[in-house]
This record gives sequence, C-alpha cells and structure tokens, in this order.
Amino acid sequence: MPSPGPTNPNATSSAALRLSDVHLTWPDGTPAFAGLDLLVPTGLNALVGDNGTGKSTLLRLLSGDLTPQQGSVTRPADLTMLRQDLTLQADLRVEEFLGIAAIRRALAAIAEGSMDPDDYDTVGADWDVEERTVATLARVGLPDDVLDRRLGELSGGEATRLGLAAVLGSRADVLLLDEPTNNLDADGRRLLAEALATRRGTTLVVTHDRALLDRVERIAELREGRVRWYPGPFTAYDEAVAAEQAAAEQAVRTASADLRRQQHDLADSQRVLAARKRFADKAYANKREPRVVMKLRKRSAQVSAGKYRALHEDRVEQARDRLTAAEARVRDDDPIRVDLAETEVPQGRVVLDTHDLVLRGGTPFELSLRGPERVALVGPNGAGKTTAVATLLGLLPAESGEVDLRVPARLLPQRLDLLDDELSVVDNVRALAPSATVQHVRARLARFGIRGSAGDRTAGGLSGGERFRATLAALLLAEPAPQLLVLDEPTNNLDRSSVERLQEALAAHRGALLVVSHDEHFLAEVGVTRTIELGQ
Repeated sequence: MPSPGPTNPNATSSAALRLSDVHLTWPDGTPAFAGLDLLVPTGLNALVGDNGTGKSTLLRLLSGDLTPQQGSVTRPADLTMLRQDLTLQADLRVEEFLGIAAIRRALAAIAEGSMDPDDYDTVGADWDVEERTVATLARVGLPDDVLDRRLGELSGGEATRLGLAAVLGSRADVLLLDEPTNNLDADGRRLLAEALATRRGTTLVVTHDRALLDRVERIAELREGRVRWYPGPFTAYDEAVAAEQAAAEQAVRTASADLRRQQHDLADSQRVLAARKRFADKAYANKREPRVVMKLRKRSAQVSAGKYRALHEDRVEQARDRLTAAEARVRDDDPIRVDLAETEVPQGRVVLDTHDLVLRGGTPFELSLRGPERVALVGPNGAGKTTAVATLLGLLPAESGEVDLRVPARLLPQRLDLLDDELSVVDNVRALAPSATVQHVRARLARFGIRGSAGDRTAGGLSGGERFRATLAALLLAEPAPQLLVLDEPTNNLDRSSVERLQEALAAHRGALLVVSHDEHFLAEVGVTRTIELGQ
C-alpha cells in the first residue's frame, strides 16, 4: 500500500508555503485548527476533505486573509488566490481583481506624455499587459470591455469565466484556488486543467472534480484538523485510502476479539478469586491453624487477589482503548440504502412533455420524458440550462408554449437549503410527509445513515455531509414521492463521500432523472441514457 508521509513527501524547511503549529479559534470559541502543520511543495497539489472540515479556512490562512492566534505562516509576496464567489467583492474593479490596474494607469499616463520614473517603474517589462489580458479574456469568451466593469456587474457565468481568466493569466509563484470548476462548462474545465498542468511554481487547489484530480501530482487530505499527503493522481489516492480502510477495519475486528478475550479472562479470574475466598472463609471458620497465621494468610491472599483483579481489569481497559483507537481510524462512510417503490415509473409512461415551449430570453426548448429515463442536460455557461429546469418545474414562466408535467417532481437544490434550520431532521421530513408517523420517519431515515438521536438534531447544527443526507432523505421521502427527480449541478458543493452517497441513492431511484451537470464521471455513474445539449 502507498505510504503517505506524515506531513509532506517532498517539502523541505525552505518551502514557499508553510504553516507551523497554527492555532485558530472562531470568535464564538469554536476551534478551527489546533497545532496544524503543513508544507506545500512545488507543483500541482490538490486539497480534499469532507464538507465542513475547513478547506476554505486553510486556504484563507495560507493567503493571509486570516491570521492565526498562534503559530506562523510562511508565504511569498507573489501569491494569488481565486475564491469561490467573486461577486461577493461587488465593488472591486475587474482590472484590480486581475492585478493590472496600477500598470494600466501608468501606461495611460505615459501615453499622455508622463515622464515620471514611478510610472515607468510600475510598468516594468509589462508594456503588453493589456494586450495579453485581452487575449486571455477572449480565450474564455469575455469581451475586452469587461476590464472597466466591477465584479458586481458580472453575471454568474461571466464571474466564473473571469476566475478562469485569472488562472490562465497568472504568473504568481503560488496559486491558491477554491473549487475553481464550480459552474464551469466542459470547455472551461478543460482549459483550466490544461493551464494548471503546464504552469510552473506552486499550486494548491481545493476541488472535488474528478477530471482535475486525475491530473494532480499530490493530494492533501484534511481530516479531523490534520493534513495527510497521498500520491496523485486520484486513482492512486483512492487505492491508498481503500487500503488504509481495509487495514483499519481488520484492526477493529482484531481489537474486538481481544477485548472479548480479556473480558472473558476477567470473568474467569473473578470466579477463581470467589472460590479462593470461600475456601479461606471456611478454613478461618473451622480454625484449622492459629488465628495469627490465618490472619496473615488472609491478608496476603487479599493483597494477591487485588493485584490479580487489577491486572485483568487493566488488560480489559487496554483492550478497550485499542478498540477505540482502531474504530477512530475507520471512516464513517455508511452507504445509503434506498428502495422506494413509490417513485417507480413504468416503462413508456409519459413523465413530461413540452409543446412549442420557448424559454425566457427566446430560446426554444423541446423535451419529452418517458418511463424511468435518465437524461442529462448539458451545454456551455449561459446556454440556459438552469432557466430550462426552472421552467419545466413551474418555478419560472415560459415566454410561450406549455409544459405538461404528469408526475410528482422534486428539485435537489445546489445550496441544500430545503431544510428549516430551526426544526429537527425528523420534523423537516414530516413537514414534507405530514401523514408519516415519527416511527416510520425514523425507520426511513436510518436507511440514509441518520439513526437514533441524530434525527432529533436541528438542521442548523448538522455538518455538511449530515445536511446532505438529511436533505436527500426529506426530498425522497416527501409526499407524494417524486417520480421525476431534477438535479441542477448536484456535485458542485458536495465532498467526495457525499457524491458517492448521492450516486448510491440515484442508483436505487425507480423514477425518471433530469440532471444538469458538467461532471462527466458523475453522469456516467448515475447511468444517464440520453444527453440533450443546449446552446448548439
């Protein structure tokens, strides 16, 4: 089995990007990291981990957006970070985001006759910076006048493409990227992967995108506040994790057997001691030896019995500790087991039809779904995929034409905001299935890996993976059961474990599926039978 290094297989103390004994606690007292060490080597590196483990927080520490309460951060001055949501920086000008604002101002001043040495120093060797930037923008489908706009003036697709342009044009020694493929179409993902694979310097990218992970040199996994490094690409990482998991499960079986053996030995020792005590008490009562001798013998026997009992109790406690440690190494990736007959759609039954449908914006759209079909809706950014889905479900009005939806349908939202944060998981499910009893809901939730008291927790207190399971349970257990399930970029905000759980659930879904996704691996795993491409 591949053996990952304790911190990093290739980094040295002179690494350009380094965290040493970093402690970070949020204002409410919640610890984010305690004693975190990390060395990031040169080359293309990925950072993976379950939702909520702190991947984005770690990037913010590396970039300087966050300052730890304790420990040190080493970073070069030449560092660029691409965040998930650029439009949150609404007032930032595009030229500033791309880091060329000062050079453009200096070039404009020189063009007007400025002889100020500071202007020439600012330009340096970048006399063609605007031409290069415009060429990069054109490469990702953005006009050159976007340079004079603000981030808040961009559409979601334009912001995504601007982020891609920033990566393509970056000459920074260190590049940090947080989920850069979210919302990128297939062509954009290809451009990004090619750019990252050929750039020099150090790159650390947070991603769940399989195609991108298949190109990285190393994968850092953030788990329980610690980072472990594995060899890339993803297939090597997956094999290493599987081997570790198999070894951990074997260790649990061995530790469980040892604990049972030690408990059995303790019970045997207690029976032996009880028999000795009965014999000693009988001898004392019969006064077979002088009283002083019998007292000394009894006291010695008590001391010996105490040591004997303590020895076996200590062995039991050690065995229990070994079992606890072994169980902690096993990943909690319980599969989802769903077999909902209510979602079944017979072969050939009409699920959905459109009649002369024109989407908002003037795009004609025709779709006919029959039986348990699995249809992928694909196309470049801005082609109207989300608009089409919203129109089909009645969430947006059509410009003209009709949608004939003949079965119960549900949408799995990207942001997993289906749940009421103030309600328990059980009550959230019952809100969508009011006729179901609490016992029935609990039994169904167990098949989604939500057992016992976990169902009583409020949705607002769930981790990312738990919230995903609860959302999926509420969606599939709703009344009436969805015979058409619609998913709009479902893998964008899900960690690897949650994507695998979603694939399991969809494999058991007996109804029709309509999936908007650029994730080719995911579409293959869920068994898409037909692909419709918008924007042709």
